[in-house]
Amino acid sequence: MRSYPRNSPQAAARILALAMLADGHQCPSELALLERLDVHAQLGLSRTELHAVVHTFCEDLMAFSAGMCWADLSQVRPDPLRQVLGEVDNPALQSLVMALCISLVKADHCLADSESVVLAAALLQWGLPRQALQAAPQ
Repeated sequence: MRSYPRNSPQAAARILALAMLADGHQCPSELALLERLDVHAQLGLSRTELHAVVHTFCEDLMAFSAGMCWADLSQVRPDPLRQVLGEVDNPALQSLVMALCISLVKADHCLADSESVVLAAALLQWGLPRQALQAAPQ
């Protein structure tokens, strides 16, 4: 999996891509929320740059697990998850990313186990309080 500069907008956007795709698909409500919250602007990216990061993340997943079906590809594995989360270590950026991730996974009104894994891993690795799970923009 490729890496991005630490605390870059792209590193933050890739975590959002991971949260969105953790359940195996990207639903229209998640895409609509990306637009409604102007997530690209909050991260310091253009819309095109944000979508490019999501696309690149999908390419990385496919290259990482050649020959597997998409449902298997999207399952979160510990080492790549730690790597992706490790590229964001700025506390303010971590809080923003966590809030956005929570909003995105709640957008389809169904919290998949794999989405919970991503959120729990971020809370643990970043040392965020559980209250961070409540601070999601709608």
